[in-house]
Amino acid sequence: MLSPVAGMAANALLATSPGEAAAEAGGAVYEFVLDLTDRSGIAQLAQTIVPPALRIVLILAIAYFAHRVVRRFIKRTTRRIAAGDGLGRLGTLRNRAPLADTTPMDLGRATLRAETIGGVLRSLAGAAIWAIAIFMILGEFDINLGPLIAGAGVVGVALGFGAQKLVQDFLAGTFMLIEDQYGLGDIVDAGEAIGVIEGITLRTTRVRDIHGTVWHIPNGTITRIGNMSQQWAQSLLDIGVAYNTDIPKAMHVIKGVADELWRDEEWRVLLVEEPEVWGVQDFGPSEILIRLVVKTQPGKQWGVEREIRKRLKATFDSEGIEIPFPQRTIWTRTDEEHVGPITRRAPSSAAAYRSSPTPQDEDAMLPDHDQSAHDQSESD
Repeated sequence: MLSPVAGMAANALLATSPGEAAAEAGGAVYEFVLDLTDRSGIAQLAQTIVPPALRIVLILAIAYFAHRVVRRFIKRTTRRIAAGDGLGRLGTLRNRAPLADTTPMDLGRATLRAETIGGVLRSLAGAAIWAIAIFMILGEFDINLGPLIAGAGVVGVALGFGAQKLVQDFLAGTFMLIEDQYGLGDIVDAGEAIGVIEGITLRTTRVRDIHGTVWHIPNGTITRIGNMSQQWAQSLLDIGVAYNTDIPKAMHVIKGVADELWRDEEWRVLLVEEPEVWGVQDFGPSEILIRLVVKTQPGKQWGVEREIRKRLKATFDSEGIEIPFPQRTIWTRTDEEHVGPITRRAPSSAAAYRSSPTPQDEDAMLPDHDQSAHDQSESD
């Protein structure tokens, strides 16, 4: 079956009268080509092909121009946010809002999020513009777009049912970016995987745990996530001392070690606020727990905790503060008397606990007649 353009071209070539062809077609293109070639068939073909071709070129040019303008607008907006202008306005609005008393805005993370969302918006805008251009071009060929759109809708519904998980992943990834739940380099607890985020897309999040294993997690399956790297972190150290320790002295020593770290130029950059000793936290089986709280830069809390423990061990040794360790009290009893309590650091040797009786013990446990028989067998 010939297309409308091919059919009209064939009819023009079969025309016998140039006057009739001119009357049917007319137009500036027809007159120009007819004057140039003096052939009505070629003029009719040009009149049929050239105007739709020019309209298609115009559509493509407009789509290309619109695409460039939209991309540049989004890119410039993103750069303004990255430069701090947009974030400054957001900060001003934030100060007027009820959330003004909360923690300050992280400009670096906001810039990264703005760039990521800008890239997504550029892709969506380009897809929308070129989709409209394609439909307009199809309309120039007199293609009925109604059945095409209906068929596309049916296919879209089928794909929607078949790819529900995929759509869920994309939607979850979009909201994750908008809400700034986490970003590259953050340390997160995603349930099955705990580690550093190495990659984020609209569909998946890539996490590397402490053992080096890389986890690829679909965004739609993340029902909850804990971010340990946003704005600041806090170390809670429960330090145990013996029950006979002078508690005010121990708290003063712990506070002194923490303040020494606070004044250290090498470690000061990792601390956000001056460390605090909250006091006695709990009574343990063999120790009294004193809680020390240190607010640090995100992701630096573990290194700060290790340094504080190292300094506390040296200071406790010099101050004579005992770091408790588990001890055991053992009660021993015989048939004749009770002996105890006796505190021992380790179980006694095989003389106190025997895993199996000796031959002398076996002889002592035998009855008299069995004992005589046993002696007789030995003599034999």
